[in-house]
Amino acid sequence: MLTQNPFRTMAVEAGAKQGVRVERQWTIFERFSDLTASSRARDPHTHAMRVFAVVAALMGLGFLVQASHAATTMAPDRFLPTLIEQALLRAGALIALLAAARVGLNRLRPCIPALTVLVLVALVLCYVPGVGASKNGSWRWIDLGVVAFQPSELARVIAVLWIADRCVRLGPQVGQGLRPALPMLAVTAAFFLLIVGEVDLGGALILACCLLATMFVGGVSARQLVGTLVPMMGAALAVAWMFVPYVQRRIGMFLGHETSTQVQEGLAAIGRGGLAGLGLSHGVARNRGVPYLDSDFVFAQIGEEFGWLGMLLVLGLFAALLWNGLLLVLSVSDRFLSLASFGLLISIGLQVMVHVQVVSGLAPPKGMTLPFISHGGTSLFVSSLCAGLAIGSALAAPPRSTRAPSPI
Repeated sequence: MLTQNPFRTMAVEAGAKQGVRVERQWTIFERFSDLTASSRARDPHTHAMRVFAVVAALMGLGFLVQASHAATTMAPDRFLPTLIEQALLRAGALIALLAAARVGLNRLRPCIPALTVLVLVALVLCYVPGVGASKNGSWRWIDLGVVAFQPSELARVIAVLWIADRCVRLGPQVGQGLRPALPMLAVTAAFFLLIVGEVDLGGALILACCLLATMFVGGVSARQLVGTLVPMMGAALAVAWMFVPYVQRRIGMFLGHETSTQVQEGLAAIGRGGLAGLGLSHGVARNRGVPYLDSDFVFAQIGEEFGWLGMLLVLGLFAALLWNGLLLVLSVSDRFLSLASFGLLISIGLQVMVHVQVVSGLAPPKGMTLPFISHGGTSLFVSSLCAGLAIGSALAAPPRSTRAPSPI
């Protein structure tokens, strides 16, 4: 007979006739199963509002960080225009988030095949002179004169939606051998190779991890994933390590064979921050010429000015975003909405993980922004679209009062 203890159960073994009761510790899989079952009875609207509140808090914190950086690096006549630009970017990102939530994944679903083709074309256009723009030796941008953006950021969103739609359409067949999964694996390989060719190995790996996770949760056999895409990605990494100087330098920095002033100064900035930091706009790392302190290394600026408490606050906000996002995904009954929301939110989580690991020296140097906080319009808007579409999937679900009662 099972007890009501949520962490362990008491059971009577079949072979024990003397009434001996033995404790059985729950496995992690049983805990996940219990969490899934209990989440189905919850109102997804509550988790959606929490996700929105956390995103708004992160955007507000990001505005303070960007204002602090601009105050000490910009000329006086450039500070106010920069501040207005940052405010407009975040206001636009919030509008994009609300618009994505309003449109929703169901309305967007019929357009997914066309959007997938458009994104593939945009990735190819990055290589076309006059359209694609090269920065720091990478062809990641499309420059339209008025605006420049990175198609690889948007590709992650559209590819996740295409994979989720494909998994749902296949139904039970999705896990029956290689043939049903082959188109998804081919699209993943095409996106991966196009982004690797831009000399954006980190971005390609994050995209591949997002798509693999979405396919796995969608029902694709782990054996098919490991047996096809993993060897391909491993071969691409090996080729890049052997023949691409850019990748060789980054890996050499991580292994200690070469030095990186950017990484060393970033770690020094975190060390100077101590427990409570030096104070807003009192950091000195920017005056030492640390490049991209407002974007790729913004977590180091947070550590220097807000200390360990500030870093824990930021990590806590992202943890709250992902936790409530997970509960949102589990509480949405529609399979496509749930699976697509999972892929979109996991892409934000992976980006946060890579950024923090790079700044703290736990991963090779990689130009990866911190969602909602770093300077960079494409990253800010794409992260807002991911959060907005996930929120919209919860808003599309019926309210709790009209949902079927939970079996537990």
